[in-house]
Amino acid sequence: MLRKPVASGRFYPGSKAALLADIEKRVRGLKRSTEKVLGAVCPHAGYMYSGRTAAMTLSKIAPVDTFIIFGPNHTGLGTEASIMTEGAWQTPLGNLEIDSKTASDMLSSCKFLKQDGLAHQNEHSIEVQLPFLQYYFKNIKIVPVCLATGDIKVLEAIGKSAAAAVKKTGVSACIIASSDMTHCESAESAKRKDELAIGKLLALDGRALAETVRENDISMCGWAPAVAMLSAVKELGATKAELVKYSNSGEESGDFEQVVGYAGIIIK
Repeated sequence: MLRKPVASGRFYPGSKAALLADIEKRVRGLKRSTEKVLGAVCPHAGYMYSGRTAAMTLSKIAPVDTFIIFGPNHTGLGTEASIMTEGAWQTPLGNLEIDSKTASDMLSSCKFLKQDGLAHQNEHSIEVQLPFLQYYFKNIKIVPVCLATGDIKVLEAIGKSAAAAVKKTGVSACIIASSDMTHCESAESAKRKDELAIGKLLALDGRALAETVRENDISMCGWAPAVAMLSAVKELGATKAELVKYSNSGEESGDFEQVVGYAGIIIK
């Protein structure tokens, strides 16, 4: 199955030449890292708004074979925990093959994951990560997982299945939680709320993150993918996290009364 792009021409330019030019503008001046990164939180908004934060975050990741990407389900389509184990994803920069071995191991070891393409059909949260990954890394594969559940035990189990699959296959991998932060609040309010959530991410505490998001009404769309990611990286030996960049859409739009916050975090 070839999953064709749905965010092309909307969240990022639709032609190869225009997309490369846009990405090169976002990555200008950034130095690539050679340090092993187990996981990351990376935004998925239009490149005009979150592209620089995404570029900075992904520049910190040393080359790996496979990116397991947990994304939130904005559309409501498909199952609560949808994985694709075969095929490829298309962007204007070419096709990215799914790591079938790693994905199949995750599916077979976790009863909560379901083989499902419907959840991915119109969802942008994973797709928006891909052109930056294609620009930075060569010959990589992906494992796309779209999450619509808020059950902490389920999310932790999915994360552990990712870690177990990485250990079993021996593949070098980085696990990305695709997420924007607070939506449609003033820059001041968004920053105040987002700092609470970021604190829990930096503490590698998925359960505390979930509680903080709920107790403080933080509209972080990818908190569930972040919980799954944290569960995975802790199984893989993660010990510390670093905030690479925090920004908001007002920095580009000039509207600071209704912003979306973006955080780029890496975990080692």
